[in-house]
Amino acid sequence: MGQRLQGKVAVITGGGSGIGAATARRFAASGAKVVVTGRRADMIERVARDVAGLAVAGDIGDESHCQKVVDAAVAEYGGLDILVANAGTETFGSATDVDLDHWSEVLRINLDGVLLSARAAIPAMRQRGGGAIVVLGSVASLFSPPQFTAYVTSKHALIGLTRSLAVDYGPEGIRVNAVCPAWTRTEMGDRTLATLGGMHGLDLEEAVRWGTCNYPLRRAADPSEIASAIEFLASDDASFITGVALPVDGGATIVDLGMVEFTTGAGNRA
Repeated sequence: MGQRLQGKVAVITGGGSGIGAATARRFAASGAKVVVTGRRADMIERVARDVAGLAVAGDIGDESHCQKVVDAAVAEYGGLDILVANAGTETFGSATDVDLDHWSEVLRINLDGVLLSARAAIPAMRQRGGGAIVVLGSVASLFSPPQFTAYVTSKHALIGLTRSLAVDYGPEGIRVNAVCPAWTRTEMGDRTLATLGGMHGLDLEEAVRWGTCNYPLRRAADPSEIASAIEFLASDDASFITGVALPVDGGATIVDLGMVEFTTGAGNRA
């Protein structure tokens, strides 16, 4: 791997596991100095040790914590060039049965957390003459699975936030893009698939096969594959790309599921 991010300083939220941890490792291998944050101190500290970076534990939905993370990056490494707004959570439920406390928590972490981390990061990026923000959306930013109202709402809203930030701060040299992964083998992804699979008597691996059987690539992503797309959008190789919502989805969003069912039949899904 080349040193695509040599000399850059990056903050990665939700950096203790999954896509966040994979991104921290990819960025470090690409030459960046990395600050990871998340609520589980032991996990982000382990990632920080792995990448010779800095861990700052806390809640990304807390404005003072977001500022603390950015201040730590500036104090330790002299500035901030990249924000990867990756922290997220999920809950099940339709509009009529979702627990309202869970609804509020999903929006607080998934949406407010991105806004607050961007608000803290942008002034530091101005001091560097620009920067890049990569927001973690989802294929649920582009369409809606059933019984997932809070998550879908938060992830759709992130596309609007991404575009708004791109328009407002592009003149200052700050690019803002979103990556929209499909099913990825992370702690949260596996937990969600296991729950869905359990509703149908499937174990986790069966649920993964079921959940990805109509993807053209017929599999879930590895976190490192999402991290590579994040690295590209954060790098100068993407210097004329802003406001984009990039599906990294094994082709999931190009499939006409109605026609798939019509031509192959549900019996071929297992």
